[in-house]
Amino acid sequence: MSETVQQVQESRFEAEVLKSNVPVVVDFYADWCGPCRIVSPIIEQLSREFAGKAKFVKVNTDENQELAAKYGIMSIPTIMFFSGGKVKDVVVGAAPASVYRQKLNSILKS
Repeated sequence: MSETVQQVQESRFEAEVLKSNVPVVVDFYADWCGPCRIVSPIIEQLSREFAGKAKFVKVNTDENQELAAKYGIMSIPTIMFFSGGKVKDVVVGAAPASVYRQKLNSILKS
């Protein structure tokens, strides 16, 4: 795992995501998922680009099934954007970096 993207288990989700004082980008993924492997380096790149402005975490849906169910994850990758403890935006499936960047910039401006 990288130093800029943190792996989060269900037990730490509230502290790391919901109570964060900066927006959090959550990558719901699984190791066996091909599109997830495409998104992973994009999330890495954005985590460096937005260092200090937003937090980036990954949640393995196989290891955190209750959390995935709570947020209605039906397809992976699902990228959720949290701010103030609430889901502000969602992208289902792999997308180019520009899509995630635009959504994050929109949240940072609000």
